[in-house]
Parts: sequence; structure tokens; C-alpha cells
Amino acid sequence: MSEWMTAEEVMSRLNLKPQTLYAYVSRGRIEARVDEADARRSVYRAADVARLGARKARGRGVAAIAESAISWGEPVLSSSITTVASGKLWYRGEDAERLARSARLEDVARLLWACGDARFPTQDNRIPHGRAQDRMFQALAWRASVSPAMRGRRPEALYFEAAALLDLVVDAAAGGPGEGPIHLRLARAWGCDDEGADLIRRALVLLADHELNASTFAARVTASTGASLAACALAGLAALSGPLHGGIANRVQGFLREARAAGAPAAVAARLSMAAGTPGFGHPLYPEGDPRARALLTAFQPHPDLVELADAVADATAERPNIDFALTALVDYAHLPSDAAFQVFAVARCTGWIAHAMEQASTGMLIRPRARYVGPPPRTSQPA
Repeated sequence: MSEWMTAEEVMSRLNLKPQTLYAYVSRGRIEARVDEADARRSVYRAADVARLGARKARGRGVAAIAESAISWGEPVLSSSITTVASGKLWYRGEDAERLARSARLEDVARLLWACGDARFPTQDNRIPHGRAQDRMFQALAWRASVSPAMRGRRPEALYFEAAALLDLVVDAAAGGPGEGPIHLRLARAWGCDDEGADLIRRALVLLADHELNASTFAARVTASTGASLAACALAGLAALSGPLHGGIANRVQGFLREARAAGAPAAVAARLSMAAGTPGFGHPLYPEGDPRARALLTAFQPHPDLVELADAVADATAERPNIDFALTALVDYAHLPSDAAFQVFAVARCTGWIAHAMEQASTGMLIRPRARYVGPPPRTSQPA
């Protein structure tokens, strides 16, 4: 099947009227573009049509819709913070790629938190010893144990607490208190030059938020209970640490080591033969390529080994680099610590966790899904 369909094909497949098709497009449920063969017509992404068709075939039972939404489905919560649309990432209507050209993480934090031009003083944080990831967990756990609950507090009352929390996470990543822009504090801790510092800045902006990803959803669930901002950030960090989320950096680095040892084509072929996948490539929300990876990889020249690996994956699978690959390339290029990819991810995404936590808390609603039970039927009587 072609990747794109005509309006007539879509309406026939989904049994739609023209106005309904246009409504789906305007809401971002079906991506449209100008037909290359006829500029007067539009064509529509077949994958979006197939997803909607599968949903219609299942029916609109509450259980079926809710279950499908949990796995790369339609949004399960309303949010005004971030969206993925037309193959791009948008922070409150602003293009994240464009912001990455010059904005700092602090600028994006103010945008996501909707706190205007507020200025926040640097904190004097006491940072525990140990690995960076250990420091982050310990610092957030301590802050969560002493911070007040969010429930009943207005967002304006939480801004300084939000800034202090982000400052704490930055200090934990850097290994101690510091002053100045966040990207420069991390760059100094890692011994980067000006170019490396600017690349860190770009990565932080591109990773600040990503709609309802796993760690953000964990933070929102925590916020829905009325817990503190620090508790929400701690929940987000816990989810981020998993190997299918922010912890994937270790898998991408392992893939790169395989490619350097055996050659990129052989490493890719070996993984595909074992159905092991190619970490760092492809993204369900970006069939045309991850714009965050594009924005970061065009700012520097990755090592030829990484370019060769990307080419080998593209030849074998047609998958393109995602932000996890781009972060690995940045760590390699700028000679950052091996765990810097996770640190950049955690520091950046903390801004998004905070934004979503405040938004969720403002609704006063508890997130409490129901389970669709598939176990043994309940016993109606006890055996004699």
C-alpha cells in the first residue's frame, strides 16, 4: 500500500464525509500534504488512516478505547503544554527546532511553566556524593520528603519552588552548586569548550518536554494525588531511568561499540538476525524522522563511525536517527562523560515534568484508570 492516499480513498476506507475528513486533518489525527503530482489536491498519510480504521473496527467501547490509548494512541489527557504535529515538536505553539537555535533551557522553562519573564535566584544546594544518577535520585528524594504538597496551591505560588527544584537537579548533575546558565554549568563540570557548551544548550532545549511520554505521565499521575513538585519530579526520574526511556543511552552506546568492533553493516545485520532491534533509530511519532535529532545532528559533524552506522541502519531498515542516537553522537563528539546523555535528558525533561505537574494539579482531578481483568474468574463460593 502506498504511504499516501487520496481523499476519495480515505473517505471510502473510513466511510467519511468530506467535512469529517477535513475535521480529522485540522485536529491532527490525519496528516495531509500537497500531492506532488497535482498541487491542487491533497494526499493523506495511510498509517494515520489505518490507525483510525482499526479503532472504528474495534468499536467505541470505553474499555477498548482506553486500552488502545495507553500504547501510542490518542492523548488520554488534555494539555496545553506540548504537542507533536506535522512531524514537528511544539512547545505552547513554538517550534522546538527554532527555539533550539538560540534559546536557553531557562527560557523554555518559563515558556512551559507559563510564568512570563520571572527571574529566579540561584540556590545553595547540598549535593550528595556518588555517581550523577545516584546524586539526582538522592537529592530529589530528600527534597520530596520535606516539600509541601501542591494540592490547593496556585501555579503562581509554585514558580519559585519549581525553579529551585530545577536548580537542584542541575547541581546534582554537575556535582555541586554553580551559577550562570544551566548549559554553561554543565559544560564547566564536564570540561567543554564553547562549542560543546552550545551543543549542550541545544540538546537541553530539544529535550525539555515531549508530550505524554512515560516519565511525564508518571509525573502527572503523582501530581494528581496532590503530591509535592519534588515528588512528581522523582516519579518522572524513576520512569526515565528505564532502558526503554532515558536509560536507552546505554543500549545505543552498546550498539555503537558493536559497530566499531565488527563494522556497521555486520553489526546491523547481526542485530536484525536476532530480532534485537536497532536502538537509537526510528520513532513512532515521527515517521519522517525525529526533528530533535535533525536539529542536533546538523549542528556538528558526528564521528565517521556514527555516520556509517546511521547509513547502515537506513540501508537495512529505512529508519532514521532519533534523539537517543543524536545524544550518543554528541557525547562522543564532545568527549562528555559516558553517562552524560542521561544527565542531559534528566535535567532537560525536569522542566517538562514540572510544567505537567502544575497543569495536572490545577485540574484537581485524580488519575485513576481501571484494569481490564483477564485473570481467573472470582470464586463465588469457598470449597467445602
